[in-house]
Amino acid sequence: MNKSYESYGRYKYARDSAWQVLIDYNINSLPINVISIATGAGIKILKNSIVQKLTNGEIGTSVLRGDKWYIIYDDTMSKERARFTIAHELGHIFLGHPLKGGHHARTINTDKPQIETEADIFASRLLAPACVLLGLDLHTPEEIKEACEISYQAAELRANRMRELYKRNKFLTSPLERRVYNNFTDYIKQNKE
Repeated sequence: MNKSYESYGRYKYARDSAWQVLIDYNINSLPINVISIATGAGIKILKNSIVQKLTNGEIGTSVLRGDKWYIIYDDTMSKERARFTIAHELGHIFLGHPLKGGHHARTINTDKPQIETEADIFASRLLAPACVLLGLDLHTPEEIKEACEISYQAAELRANRMRELYKRNKFLTSPLERRVYNNFTDYIKQNKE
């Protein structure tokens, strides 16, 4: 199999999984409520300041104990970074990534394994769905950061990706993406600048 085709397949799986979560949990407004999604999925969110389970360098982890999932995050981070970390850990769970020692750990690391990249793709598509950004006519990192409550860095990456999508006019081509857009129609009408 062609390496770029395989990479696109993994990207598409992460993206489509994020869209499916938005549909399954009837999400219809920004910013995306990651706590509501976790609660709906039976996943407990825990602050590390209370449970003290993250190791040095970790900013989040998802842990399976018995049949119950837990996400632990570094609650000393900004709200935007914490939201992305929780969404990233949701990505590990919803994408069915294999566990190492009973958990997934998110660290600040530039040399990321493929599953970490996939979880980042899931998180960014969950928190800032392209079709909703299109509907709201959001282009700049500042606009995306404010509407989606994500960090400037994440918003800048999303704005760069949106530029590519605008150039190729690649919106609403998937039935899943159209369903996400339909869920947000009222919100878009009320909030379009």
